[in-house]
Amino acid sequence: MGPLHHRHSCVNCRLLAYTSRRHVHLCHSSGRCPEFPNECQVNPVVLDRRQLTVSPPDCTNSAMRNLLTKAGLIGSVSVAFGSMWWSQQKTESGPVTSNATPNSAHASSASLYELKLVQVLFRHGARTPLRSIPEVMEAQWVPTLLEAPPHTHINYVVTDLEGGPQPPSPLEDNYRRNILSGGTFPGQLTKVGMQQLYELGERLRKTYIEETPFLSPTFIPTEVYVRSTNIVRTIESARCLIAGLFQQKQKDIVSILTTEAESEILYPNYHGCKLLKVLLSPRWAEVSTLPGIAADLQSILSALGIEAHQHVDFILIRDDMVARETHGLPSPPVLSSWRNTVEERAVDMICHLYEPRRREKLQLSVGALFHMLLDNIEKKLEGSSAEANRKLFLYSAHDTTLIPCLMALEIFDMKWPPYAADITLELHQNRKTGDTFVKVSYMGQDQLIPGCSGVYCPLQEFKQEHLPHGFLLAALP
Repeated sequence: MGPLHHRHSCVNCRLLAYTSRRHVHLCHSSGRCPEFPNECQVNPVVLDRRQLTVSPPDCTNSAMRNLLTKAGLIGSVSVAFGSMWWSQQKTESGPVTSNATPNSAHASSASLYELKLVQVLFRHGARTPLRSIPEVMEAQWVPTLLEAPPHTHINYVVTDLEGGPQPPSPLEDNYRRNILSGGTFPGQLTKVGMQQLYELGERLRKTYIEETPFLSPTFIPTEVYVRSTNIVRTIESARCLIAGLFQQKQKDIVSILTTEAESEILYPNYHGCKLLKVLLSPRWAEVSTLPGIAADLQSILSALGIEAHQHVDFILIRDDMVARETHGLPSPPVLSSWRNTVEERAVDMICHLYEPRRREKLQLSVGALFHMLLDNIEKKLEGSSAEANRKLFLYSAHDTTLIPCLMALEIFDMKWPPYAADITLELHQNRKTGDTFVKVSYMGQDQLIPGCSGVYCPLQEFKQEHLPHGFLLAALP
């Protein structure tokens, strides 16, 4: 395979070239990328997809590094969208039902399989809104809402991925440049959110300690790996989950690992990935002008008395609305009649942004994350690394992490993931044959992944049949 040359020293075009056989042929036979002719230059050679093996996607753009200390997040409606806004300055509902199958339905099948590894990707708990809706009656986000329940306390430390000092957090710094009415910062985990994650931990305890004696009942660092985005609400969510999972019992201090913002893969990293920004920025700019969305938005803004220049959209309205509802705080009365529309239009916006049927955006958003999850599985099966003793990987992230992951797995149910929602990926091995299987659940419900022959999906089938679009290229035979 001839080398690919990207003038930004980024593998994005290489990843895009692998999206389909047609794109591989065009990109390599013409010597230029048909979708981004000014960005990608490649050697002309035609390849079959099965010949493609690449290193883990790494989309970090070091040229963005200096921006991290200067750029703001004012008006952001999510971590990922804030990342997009940031880079541009330089140039909660029920579980899945359609594919869900009750866990109990597979109790007999489970006896055939030995659980080898569990990976849990979860959204943080309830928090203060990321931004108040202007010109609308304000809720009082008082400091007492943020008091941590005693049963959520553990002995923990936050480090970088190598165990060194915690990196700076420009995103968190920017949250703290603003104060909500009542005196708290935007985007902060509340007592309600802490309890939600504690209860998620209790659910995992019931599954993996009480019903199945897989984990030790006390936290042991060699068994459990904990990583979070470098934002206070996700770090505190990880703390609360661990407290619930092990009932505050620990043999050693809990290390919660984080990384610097420009290399983060636990959310779509727009400022660290130039091509992702190129793909998504125009989609984001146009989404509120689409006919159906625009008409509904104009109507609700008029009903709420919000001027158009305030740049309010359905995702922002939903964020504030759900935060108020979760904490029992009053909302504008007129909003009650619009609630379902707000939920639907927020999802319409995110679907327009990612275009699930076109896999490029999903791959660039969560491809590196999927690769890491698969790499954990491969290391477990090899049994030759320090991580071979790991039994549980915990990743504390965001709604804008879970949504593209659900889309990539083709189990997104068109409902916004609620606070503390989780995707769990289990690795099983057949006790008789030794064959390996993957089982995916969402919010405690087993999922029949499209392209898989059963809930217990053969590992090779999971890699080859369901994710052929570049998510797990390094694992293809």
